[in-house]
Amino acid sequence: MTSMRTFAFIFARGGSKGLPGKNIRPLGGIPLLAHGIRLAQEIDRVERVFVSTDDASIAAIAREYGAEVIERPAELASDTASEWLAWRHAIVHVRETLGLDFDVMLSLPATSPLRNQVDVRNCLDALQDDVDVVITVTPSARSPYFNMVSEDADGYARVVLGDARFKRRQDAPVVFDMTTVAYVARPDFVLTYAGLFEGRVKQVIVPKERAVDIDDEFDFRVAEALLNL
Repeated sequence: MTSMRTFAFIFARGGSKGLPGKNIRPLGGIPLLAHGIRLAQEIDRVERVFVSTDDASIAAIAREYGAEVIERPAELASDTASEWLAWRHAIVHVRETLGLDFDVMLSLPATSPLRNQVDVRNCLDALQDDVDVVITVTPSARSPYFNMVSEDADGYARVVLGDARFKRRQDAPVVFDMTTVAYVARPDFVLTYAGLFEGRVKQVIVPKERAVDIDDEFDFRVAEALLNL
C-alpha cells in the first residue's frame, strides 16, 4: 500500500464531560493532541496531517505542532454527534474545499497517546485490496460467553451469550476489545456506507499497554504512569 496517498486525521472536539480540556492537557510535557500529530508526522507514507475541531484552543495547538486545521461545525461536535459524520465532513472538506484527493484515511484519536509507529504501520499494511476498514483491538479480559452478564426482564443476571456448546472458557471464541489506537479506511467507503461494520473489516492486535484510551482522570493517570515507565 506504499503507493497509496495517505492523509492522517485527528478528530478532537472541545467538549469533554469525562475530562474537561483533555485534548490540550499536558501529557509527558506536550499537549495530549500533540502525541498523535507527532506520530503521524513520523510515518513516511503519511503526506498530510489534519486536525478536525470546533475549538479555537485545540486549533491553535494543532497549528503550533504543524497540523492543518479543519473547522468542524458545532452540530458535528456535540456529545451525541456521530464520529462517522465528522469523518465524512473532513473527507469532503479535503476533497472539495482544498481540492486534494487521497486514497487512505488514517484516523488517530487524540485519546490514545501510547501507540507507536509499529502499531500504525501494521494498520496501514492491513488495508489490502479486499479490506474496507482496519480497526485496532486488544485481548479482552472478559468473555460474553462466561463472565459478562446482563440483567433480564425479571431482574436476574444472565450470561450475555449463554451458549451450551461451550463448557470451558478455552473452547469459546476468542474475543477482543476494540481500541482507539488507529483506524484506517478508504474515503469512498466512508462516504458511501453508514458505519465501520457495513464493510470488510480487518483487525490489528495492539498490546494493552499501548491501547489506553483516555476518557477520564483515572485513564489519564494510567497513561502518565505507563509513559514514565
